[in-house]
Amino acid sequence: ALLLQTSWYLLRIKMFSWVPPFHMLRNMRDALVMAFSTDSSTATMPVTYACLKEKVGVREESASTGALVGANFNNDGTALYEAMAALFVAQLIGQELSISQQLIIILTSIIASVGAAGIPEAGLVTMTLVFSAVNLPTEYIALLLTVDWFLDRCRTTINVLGDVNVSCLLDGRTKPTYDAPV
Repeated sequence: ALLLQTSWYLLRIKMFSWVPPFHMLRNMRDALVMAFSTDSSTATMPVTYACLKEKVGVREESASTGALVGANFNNDGTALYEAMAALFVAQLIGQELSISQQLIIILTSIIASVGAAGIPEAGLVTMTLVFSAVNLPTEYIALLLTVDWFLDRCRTTINVLGDVNVSCLLDGRTKPTYDAPV
């Protein structure tokens, strides 16, 4: 699912931004590696902003909106993970979920991800909200701990890539006229 999310981001950048997707990935390498290694979008925020502005060359307004606001509210990877985890646990314990319960999972995952702090493992804390909303036993969250340390790093990287995506889309299809690095 995270690979599909990455592909979606790159496709949107290719279609609706002046920034070539692989140019963006190459120049955002420092921010993406820091996101993966620190497991924190908040800690990565200054590096993301600097890479967007100085290496990718997006306008300051686009870089600041995407990197600074996005680090707090754009947690796509976390929302995706919480929904997938709830569906996984429901299947594991044999609990059938109606369409309305699945929609509740989607809605609460989005709300919980916005409320998640940009610190390591914050998604596990907010996952209790998602599980409780559809009466899944929260003790099964402990089962996810074995793989969450790695998946959280992947989610954080996707969240930062989402912030970069927003910045590139805000910058539009017209390249800035000042001498930005390419």
